[in-house]
Amino acid sequence: MPEPQLSHDPLTQTPDGRLSRRKLLAASAGAAAAIGAVGLPVLGTAAPALGAAKAGSDPDAGSSNLRVAPLIPEQNRGIILYSVRDRISAAPDDSGVPYGFERVLARLAEIGYKEIEFAGFTQSTEILGRQITPAEIRKILDDNGLVANGCHVTINPSTFQQQLDIAETLGMKNLGTGSAPTNSAYKSDWDAAADIWNELGRQARSRGMRLYTHNHDAEYNFLIDSGPRNAAGQQTRSSGIRRLEYFFGQTDPRYVFFEMDIYWAYVARFRHQKFINPNGVEKTSLFDPILTVADRSRRFPLFHAKDGARRPDLTNGHEMTPFGEGDINFQQFFQTIGERHFRSANWEMDTAPGGNENRGQSLAIAAQSYQNLSDLTIYLPK
Repeated sequence: MPEPQLSHDPLTQTPDGRLSRRKLLAASAGAAAAIGAVGLPVLGTAAPALGAAKAGSDPDAGSSNLRVAPLIPEQNRGIILYSVRDRISAAPDDSGVPYGFERVLARLAEIGYKEIEFAGFTQSTEILGRQITPAEIRKILDDNGLVANGCHVTINPSTFQQQLDIAETLGMKNLGTGSAPTNSAYKSDWDAAADIWNELGRQARSRGMRLYTHNHDAEYNFLIDSGPRNAAGQQTRSSGIRRLEYFFGQTDPRYVFFEMDIYWAYVARFRHQKFINPNGVEKTSLFDPILTVADRSRRFPLFHAKDGARRPDLTNGHEMTPFGEGDINFQQFFQTIGERHFRSANWEMDTAPGGNENRGQSLAIAAQSYQNLSDLTIYLPK
């Protein structure tokens, strides 16, 4: 993957690489028509020109006061273990491919990953003759210089303190779930979920952690919150607000946080474009992943850096790929949202495991994706 470079504009880019609101709007998908009219790249499209200087120009001209830095700082490059779940859960075998927490985490550290997001805390009992404990996992992390930055567990008030105990043992700053706060389209259900999450988020904060939820595409579909009611008494139309964005406003920013899965956010942009407004008129609204983050920046400490190739023939409009092999413009995404030292980018690819026919596939793709993630760069003042 060629090293991408961006020109530095001191009028629109702040010292930490965050783009100003003026530049942000120019880059946003919501401004697609306007920026397309003046020939600028539209959000969500591949941008091969990002690394290219203008024809005939000196690529080093005016850059004496700049330095090249990683767009994703080394200490913030992570992986969710769901991507290599086949090897975490594997029983001992003679394939030579690492299995279980001790061997797989050692390999991920060798690749270069610094942060781990968990997708469960169990492995094959054939490895130790029993189940591994959170304390034993913590030792493996420490031995390999790894940090647990989050997890995907079931968020349930009755077991929440137990999950906090595990997270505390593992040294996590964030405790989360891969499920939506509610699968409902209705406002009342999101209100009820917000009440629960505000309380659980308060409990997490009291123990030094942030509670977060991870999105798929449905959470960015439109809320059903207006219009005539059906026979069950439910409203049937939408004001145009999206479900998770409504949840942003109903939850306390001190207690409830979010992990954007960037792939699923672009799937949402493809799939959820139209709604019926309170007057019964079909309206079009394009979802903008970049502005969704930028408008509430500190509520997104975690991301899933999951790539995808555009496939309009598929239901989701995209097909998952190793990081750097798809069409999502991560250079634009991460540079525009800024605050690069605040955010953790966890690589994920749901389809990485290769099964018994290719047991090493998921770890091989993890290595390829790490390299491409680390190749993203930014110009900063010296």
